[in-house]
Amino acid sequence: MTALLALATSLLWGLADFGGGLLTRRIPALTVVVVSQVIAAVVLGAIVVATGGWSEAGPRLWFAGAAGLAGPVAMICFYKALAQGPMGVVSPLATLGVAVPVSVGLFLGERPGLVQVAGIAVAVTGVVLAGGPHLRGAPVERRTIVLTLVAALGFGAVFALIAEASTTVTGLFLALFVQRVTNVAVGGAALYTSAKRGGAALPPGGFPWAALPALGFVGLADVAANGTYSVAAQHGPVTVAAVLASLYPVVTALAARGFLSERLRAIQAAGAGLALVGTLLLAAG
Repeated sequence: MTALLALATSLLWGLADFGGGLLTRRIPALTVVVVSQVIAAVVLGAIVVATGGWSEAGPRLWFAGAAGLAGPVAMICFYKALAQGPMGVVSPLATLGVAVPVSVGLFLGERPGLVQVAGIAVAVTGVVLAGGPHLRGAPVERRTIVLTLVAALGFGAVFALIAEASTTVTGLFLALFVQRVTNVAVGGAALYTSAKRGGAALPPGGFPWAALPALGFVGLADVAANGTYSVAAQHGPVTVAAVLASLYPVVTALAARGFLSERLRAIQAAGAGLALVGTLLLAAG
């Protein structure tokens, strides 16, 4: 069950990243983040009211709030790093965030078997290669590396925090709602600051009403991914759940290949293959 839920997480996150990437080609990135999270927060709020999730409020919600703070910071740093490029360095480097939840799992006493250790090593290598790393070329600016590492730490922190945010299904809905409200507050403040400094808050044609369904998909897919990961981490080894959930760059690359006819570089195809082998090893272990 842990493996299936974690793989579902990587599928949802990969599709959300793919959709968000497409939308940011015509809508400012911060606007995509804020609007998609607002839609997700509204839907989650309705679910919390319908299920009586407020009764699950407790100290664990601090984990959800912390995840809500870390997520937008990581995303903003990631977008800035991608803008400075090269993407072939930034994208694979950001996947190092998986080390955070894996370390937490090891600290809590998890001890993966030999097959699972091999699976973790193979899967992480595959994810890095699937990002199409630049093995040659001009040196990368130190600022870009720092931004990418901050983003990786933030993404890893979200993995670790959201897994601790609830122990029940209704509590999970409430935790995800709190996380999304915090996301909106942090992202909204960043968007306001950017607009005050002259940055674009909307595309030239005004508010992108026609893109609302796509924005909703991105926000809800991200929510669902957080939910499936939280359940996966609670019902199995965090080390396994985190690595399998981190396969989302492979999904994004394959989605670009399928929907946009983008050709995978040989190194990306090899990475996807290694990620599959690592997945099989983790599941078998």
